[in-house]
Amino acid sequence: MGLISQILTLPLAPVRGTVWAIDQVVRTAERQYYDPEPVKRELAELERALLDGRIDEEEFDQREDDLLDRLEWLESQRRRLDGQC
Repeated sequence: MGLISQILTLPLAPVRGTVWAIDQVVRTAERQYYDPEPVKRELAELERALLDGRIDEEEFDQREDDLLDRLEWLESQRRRLDGQC
């Protein structure tokens, strides 16, 4: 950007700064929302529940399938976000 265009667009600087800040907040929120770690912790807790006898094999299989599907979806979303940056 040349000096003239910088001078002419100077009044828009606060808007550009605000847009940049909002973009950073949205990116951070998306990274937190698509974080697979809570699902991984839930999978570990599910396995402990099975080993402790708190749930049976059938319930374990059903919940594990749901969690693995969610984990796969979250990781695909994370890859999509990482590709945008």
